[in-house]
Amino acid sequence: MSATYQKSIQSFLDYLKFEKRYSQHTITSYETDLIAFFDFIEVQFAITDLAAIAPTFVRSWLAQLKEGGMTSKSINRKISSLKSFFKYQLKKGVLQTTPMTTIVSPKISKRLPQFVEEKDTGTLFTYVEFPDTWEGKTHRLILEIFYNTGMRLAELVNLKELQVDAGNSSIKVLGKGNKERVLPASGELMKALQVYIADKRTAFEKFDSEFVLVNSKGKKLYPRYVYTVVKKYLDQSGTTIDKKSPHVLRHTFATHLMNNGADLNAVKELLGHSSLAATQVYTHNTIEKLKDVYKKAHPKA
Repeated sequence: MSATYQKSIQSFLDYLKFEKRYSQHTITSYETDLIAFFDFIEVQFAITDLAAIAPTFVRSWLAQLKEGGMTSKSINRKISSLKSFFKYQLKKGVLQTTPMTTIVSPKISKRLPQFVEEKDTGTLFTYVEFPDTWEGKTHRLILEIFYNTGMRLAELVNLKELQVDAGNSSIKVLGKGNKERVLPASGELMKALQVYIADKRTAFEKFDSEFVLVNSKGKKLYPRYVYTVVKKYLDQSGTTIDKKSPHVLRHTFATHLMNNGADLNAVKELLGHSSLAATQVYTHNTIEKLKDVYKKAHPKA
């Protein structure tokens, strides 16, 4: 790749890291998309000047991705990466126009988020057996935190003791874009957290003390470990959903709130969404439930 492209990409990535304060995972995604795009531009069109990149070149790349079997959702992410990159170039005065103005994102068929039925969460926390070991205690608390707060996977593994406020029965989390939000915690969850933290200090001489959850060696949990734990116990809960992941428990938290009459704006704040559009998907599950009730109960249904 040309030095010009490399310099432009690095400047943009630095902007995302130091000014926008994006996570390393997000920055890596942008970098991957941009490298793939500019490699294509150089190979196909032998162009190394940003100002010479036309909308037709962008469409050619997107068409190649589509022909290669890439989903509309993945293509939209790459379009978003390019739009952000070229918007930054306009802001810096490097470009006067952007080739992205006429690029249209392909439509994505909306899928309702999968969630665990209330009867199955009941089974999970009442009948599924957790080993009487440190791992068993940790596994149960992982599931309780996800279902009771709706926090994200990254928020859970990075949760620190100082973020747990027993006096106010709340947990402060650091979400996307380093945005803080305070989540209410039930008395039952707060008691479980306090007991766990006390037991941790007794069980381990050396451990990553600032983090709430640790493994059997007293070390901070890593995402793959948590993912495996959630899948294992959801498999035992009786749920018939295909996907079993930490994010499904986040969907479950939101859906159960909506199904039981929670205000949409309140759910938005609890999830840490930046706009209502992301939260509104949970209203569809509520409507589907109402339709089901109607069909079963109304004489004319």
